Amino acid sequence: MNGGSLSILGLDITEERAYRHFLRNPGTGTEDIGVLLHSPREEVEKALARLDELGLLRTDEHGGVSAAAPETAVERLTEIRLRELHEQLHQVTRSRHLIAELTAEQQTRPLATQGVERLEVLRQIRDRIDDLAFFARQEILSVEPYTALTAENIAHARPLDTRCLRRGVQIRSVVLREALDHPPTVAYLRELTAQGASIRAADKLSERILVYDRRTALVPVDPSDTSRGALVTQQAGLVSNILALFEKIWAESTDLSTLIDTHASPSDVLSEMEQRVMEEMCRVAKDETGARNLDISVRTYRRHVADVLRILGATSRPHAALLARERGWI
Repeated sequence: MNGGSLSILGLDITEERAYRHFLRNPGTGTEDIGVLLHSPREEVEKALARLDELGLLRTDEHGGVSAAAPETAVERLTEIRLRELHEQLHQVTRSRHLIAELTAEQQTRPLATQGVERLEVLRQIRDRIDDLAFFARQEILSVEPYTALTAENIAHARPLDTRCLRRGVQIRSVVLREALDHPPTVAYLRELTAQGASIRAADKLSERILVYDRRTALVPVDPSDTSRGALVTQQAGLVSNILALFEKIWAESTDLSTLIDTHASPSDVLSEMEQRVMEEMCRVAKDETGARNLDISVRTYRRHVADVLRILGATSRPHAALLARERGWI
C-alpha cells in the first residue's frame, strides 16, 4: 500500500488510513480505532468527522461504519479538489496588487545605486542582517561592543550562527571584554567557539562593524546612537576601509581562550559532589530522582544544580548539559 497516496486529493494521513480501514472492515465500530491507527483519539475523531462531512463514511442503524465505494470517494474528492484549485487560480490571477507591495520592499534601498543604503527602521535592520548572514558563503566579520546578550538576543542569533558554522562559514568576532562578566553571554560565546567560531575581546570598543564575504559591510549611521539607523554598502573602497579597520581591531584584541579557560577539567572547577550532581542532572528529569540517587535532600541537590549552572555559565539545565558535553565533562 502506498500510504498517503490520497493526499493529492486533500486527505491527510490519518483520514486516509481511517478510510482504508473501513474499506477493509465494513460495518465495524469506531471504538479503540485510535489504537489500530496508532493515532491519538482526538486526531482520529477529527478525521472521522471530516470523512463523514465529505460523504466518504456512512453509519448504519447498529452503529457500524462503512466506507463509500472507491470510485465514489475518488470522484467526490476530485470534484472538491478541483473547486479548491480553481479558487486558488482565481486568487492568483487577481494578485497583481502584490506588485505594488513588493515594489515598496524593493524601494527600501533608495541609495543602492550610489553604493550605500540607509536603513532607519529597526525591523529592516534586523531583517537585512539576517538576510546577509543567511546568504553568507565564506566569512562573517563583526565588532560588537555590547556588555551583555539577552536571552532573546541569543535565541534569535543561535539558529543563523549555527547554520553558518555548519556550512563552513568562518566567523570572526570581537566583543567588549566587559561582556565576559555576564555568564549567559560567556556561555554563548563558548558555544560558538566550540562550533568553530574565532572570538576575541578588547578592553575598549566604540566601533560597530559587520562585514559579509568581504563585499558587503553594515555600520551604524552614528556609532554612539544606533537608533539613528544603519548604512549598508558594497562600494569596494568603503568596504576595503572597513575591512582594514576590522583587521586593526582584531590584531589588538585578545583571544577568548586566553581570557577564559574553555578546556578546564572538571576537577579544576567542580567539586566531586558537583560533578555527580551534574551527571545526574543530565541523566534524570526530576530533582527528586537525582537527590535520591545521590542520597541527599532535594534542597541540597537543587543548591548544587544552581552552583553547576553558575560555574558553567549556563542559562538553563539543557544549556548546561550541552556545555558540559562540549567540554568533555560528561
